[in-house]
Amino acid sequence: MMKTQLFRSASFLFVSLLISLNVFADESSPEPGKESDSLTPITTPQKKPIFIDADRIHGYYKQEIEAVGDAKLRRGDQSISADRMKYFQDTEDTEAEGHVRLERAKDTLEGTDLQLNLETETGYLSQPNYYMRDGSGRGTGSILLFEGDDNYRLKQGSYTTCPVGNDDWYIRADDLEINNDEEVGTARNVSVLFKDVPILYLPWMSFSYNGKRKTGMLAPIFGNTARSGGDLALPFYWNIAPNIDATIAPRLMTKRGIMVNNELRYMGSSFMGQVLADVLPDDLDTNQTRYGISFMHSQYLGKGWSSNLNYNSVSDDLFFRDLANNLAQTSRTNLLQQGVVSYHGDLGVGGVLGFSAMVQRFQTLQDPRALIISPYKRLPQLSLTAIKRNVAGIDFDFNSSWTNFSHPTLVDGQRLTLFPNVSVPLRNAFGYLTPKIGLHYTRYNLSSSTELRGENTDRTIPILSLDSGVVFDRETALSGKTFIQTLEPRAFYVYVPFKDQSQLPNFDSAESDFSFAQMLTENRFSGSDRINDANQITLALTSRLLEPGTGIERLRIAIGQQFRFIDRDVTLNSPQVTSGRADFIAALSGRLTPEISADTNIQLDENELRTEKIRTGLSYQPELGKVVNLGYRFTRDVLEQVDASTQWPISGGLHGVVGVNYSLRDDKILAGLAGLEYSSCCWALRVVLQRLTTATQKTSTAFFVQLELNGLMEIGTNPLRVLQQNIPGYSSIH
Repeated sequence: MMKTQLFRSASFLFVSLLISLNVFADESSPEPGKESDSLTPITTPQKKPIFIDADRIHGYYKQEIEAVGDAKLRRGDQSISADRMKYFQDTEDTEAEGHVRLERAKDTLEGTDLQLNLETETGYLSQPNYYMRDGSGRGTGSILLFEGDDNYRLKQGSYTTCPVGNDDWYIRADDLEINNDEEVGTARNVSVLFKDVPILYLPWMSFSYNGKRKTGMLAPIFGNTARSGGDLALPFYWNIAPNIDATIAPRLMTKRGIMVNNELRYMGSSFMGQVLADVLPDDLDTNQTRYGISFMHSQYLGKGWSSNLNYNSVSDDLFFRDLANNLAQTSRTNLLQQGVVSYHGDLGVGGVLGFSAMVQRFQTLQDPRALIISPYKRLPQLSLTAIKRNVAGIDFDFNSSWTNFSHPTLVDGQRLTLFPNVSVPLRNAFGYLTPKIGLHYTRYNLSSSTELRGENTDRTIPILSLDSGVVFDRETALSGKTFIQTLEPRAFYVYVPFKDQSQLPNFDSAESDFSFAQMLTENRFSGSDRINDANQITLALTSRLLEPGTGIERLRIAIGQQFRFIDRDVTLNSPQVTSGRADFIAALSGRLTPEISADTNIQLDENELRTEKIRTGLSYQPELGKVVNLGYRFTRDVLEQVDASTQWPISGGLHGVVGVNYSLRDDKILAGLAGLEYSSCCWALRVVLQRLTTATQKTSTAFFVQLELNGLMEIGTNPLRVLQQNIPGYSSIH
């Protein structure tokens, strides 16, 4: 045994030395005493040495070497092993047979017979099996043809991302090309098999097995909706440039016809944008051409200037309700059409100066059974803001705007607003006191009012406020863990004298929803057309539990009460007069335990001793893929709804998903979905049915089926966005 090992080691060293000497010879070097014809030396790169090892090695000097028995050949980062092997030194051809294994930087190949030229990387491998070293894919074929530059081609080849021993899905192709340099596969006459059943045929397909973008056909998308019928789309992805791409998807709907969905995305060092254009040339149901357009563009112009364009338009009011399949689209009412140019710069030390010019209008999608008034157009709106902090301990703020409001049926005109204000923030380590005074000036030039036609009217209102608060904290223990508990009392006083505003137009004001944020502001109205009268104080108390190491808030409990010393006279609806009695609000949010989180808000009307609003939600999520949500929403005389949703494992890789939004006031389901998900090691299947109310007396039903084949394609209609919208805490199980 020792003699055999010594003989093998000596043979290995002798053969390696001979091959190395031969390979490193530079045949292009000039003979001694001769000079090169060029001033630049002519050289060739040194070739990598070759090492051969085997039980027995014999051959002819500088011609061929034969290795028998556990033969191994190594050259750079690739190695070949086989039962028997020949290497021809003059041509660098290699022949191997019996349990052939070729290992390279990006893949491993196995087969029965190999012929390979190590220099040109051309040849063939019989009965091949190939494996990507990073686990991104594997496959087989009848024969593998090496085509140089780390490329090879398989005849009657297959590809899958499933682990060895699992062939739940694979593609089968007459011709399959693997380009390891670009990490791209190209197949012709392709069948996609799932559980050995062909589910898709394509004459040609190209796929990236590293996740990089590339031009080619994407997986077909199919589904079904009650309003559009069967739905099949064949998307084509065009990788135009590293910063530009497009997707073009012809979409066949059995009840509507053929629509073309187009998406273009682009970005640069100072800009980015997206264009969506959907066109249905001839709707089979309406006999009309229908379209939807969305164009968004943002650009930095330099020196603090930037611009933004957001334009959305559809051909008719029912475009989304008829042709979309998720609530985010079918519930859209006002489509924004807006362009903005803005400036943001410094105003000395501690100062900020801002300017913006905006044109804005909306396309309002009307429901014939519930008509709404469209918003005003702003053609244009000019805004100027200036902030200067800590000028001798005083903060200065200035907000102003000039807007030209236009509307086809309502009073329109121009509005100028000026709101300078000053505050004196007084702070120390445990609290603060901030007195503030401002003057809100508004001037109107109305052009369509019967009583104030062509006349100017103005309004000047002083606004005073005093904000104060302190923060106490201590260490506390809860369930064996240490937290920082805070106690934060706050008092916020506002005084605004009454000013009759009943004759002023209302271009953009609305009453804000009562909440903690709203009760700690000076004006309960949004916009600038209504300034509330106020002589009130808000008292609030907040307690928080913070993790001492990270400062993360685990739990918050807050209560607040507003005491009004006068009745409110400024309202949007003139018959309404709100009592001076205060509303009380309480809130709890955060994690009650690591698995249970809650978010609850309750508003009480002490005048009537009744509950005005409730917003509550409870979520149980012990781990990813397991979540149960319960919610309740109540607004007196407006709505009362319950929500319930869950994602929960049933058995093995099978999960169920359910979501329901039910109106107790109307006694009907507003939105609901139910489905099943199954996840395996290399594929996932999702089946989801959704039904939602899109308008008064109208509903829409959508059916989603998606088969996801890891690393290759997603076949069907993707329901993930619908699941995320309807099931808070939903997580993909694959």
